[in-house]
Amino acid sequence: MSTIQGLPTAEPEEVGLSSERLARIRPAMQRYIDRQEAPSSVTLVARHGKIAHLEVQGMMDVEARVPIARDSIFRMWSMTKPITSVAVLMLYEEGHFLLDDPISKFIPAFKNPVVIVPEPPRGEARYWPPGLVFTAPAAREITIRDCLTHTSGLATPRRTPVALLGSLAEAIRGTTAMPLEDGTVKPIGTVPEIVKRLAKVPLSFQPGTAWEYGRDFDVLSTLVEVVSGQTLDEFYKERIFEPLGMHDTSFYLPEEKLSRFTTAYTWDKGWKIRVYDRPATSEKVRGPNVLFSGLGDFGGVLSTVLDYARFAQMLLNGGVLDSVRLLGRKTVELMTMNHTGDLYIYLRGRGWGYGLGVGVHTDLVGTPAVGSVGAYGWGGAAGTYYFADPKEDMLGLAFTQVFGYGYKPGFFINREFEKLAYQALL
Repeated sequence: MSTIQGLPTAEPEEVGLSSERLARIRPAMQRYIDRQEAPSSVTLVARHGKIAHLEVQGMMDVEARVPIARDSIFRMWSMTKPITSVAVLMLYEEGHFLLDDPISKFIPAFKNPVVIVPEPPRGEARYWPPGLVFTAPAAREITIRDCLTHTSGLATPRRTPVALLGSLAEAIRGTTAMPLEDGTVKPIGTVPEIVKRLAKVPLSFQPGTAWEYGRDFDVLSTLVEVVSGQTLDEFYKERIFEPLGMHDTSFYLPEEKLSRFTTAYTWDKGWKIRVYDRPATSEKVRGPNVLFSGLGDFGGVLSTVLDYARFAQMLLNGGVLDSVRLLGRKTVELMTMNHTGDLYIYLRGRGWGYGLGVGVHTDLVGTPAVGSVGAYGWGGAAGTYYFADPKEDMLGLAFTQVFGYGYKPGFFINREFEKLAYQALL
């Protein structure tokens, strides 16, 4: 049996997919490339644990005319979050905490949180100057589960009143790095430092009452470091990447792999791609090698389609791959079920809930996507995307590298890929 990076391959019909229909993926992706809306596309479809489709097209560097390859390395951004969830759940299985433990048990800065309220507490003066922000003690503390589901209430620019935006900006100022004259890059803070400052900003809402995509997974990455005694980079490498054979996945890129690192693009004023981050001058190559963001900030982890497919297949298998078990089957079930009830997941729309680090399809009626109830996955800010469908035992990945890809009206490259993968089922 042939394999690609340890993953078995099969003819599409052997695993219940149509070769003719899978062939529709290539021209669909090529249209985005031809319109100069995407530099490249790497797509993979697997079923029953076997790769039935793997296609590469376009350029990893458009200006230099360097073709994309199956081992090209991408910035994963928010596709780091499912990896962080696995790290947290590994420690959960080892008995270090329960999911409803307060986060302050491990990060004391979150003790006794306060929340923004619409009016002053009872008994205080009736007249207040305009622009004041009122706070009150939160009904309860933030839990680990709140952070895993983005329901913590942590301050975000989208929900923070104007009067507090300065405090929030000061708290997260470490999310940039400072280039020095010698070409190296100096960090303006570490992720745990950012987290501790963020804890001092009032919550935007009571924990557990709304869904807001924020910095929760940096809180979780700090939790992993506190509990394990390792940096997130060390934990990922020792406990997840090396056991799974993800040899091209890391937070920072070794120089010997520079030739495989994609150029990142974004939009120009005419909605065509322009260079956003070049490999040779990228922070992911030059450093500082200390910013390990579990939410995917600073580009998150770097990975390839085949590396991430191994991680995704491990989850689809119930926590195991090639006799290496990272999580128990029931824990993976817990991770990939909806934990947010009817809260609106505005990044996905109707018919979606959120699990522990992944979006979960809850209803097909009224949504633009085909698929199955119970399918799950997530994407990254530069156009990397994956879905997994336990009912069909199917996995799909589509990678490009356009930062802010979702801002362009009508740019539905990942949604189109998912549709084409599903329509190939026999």
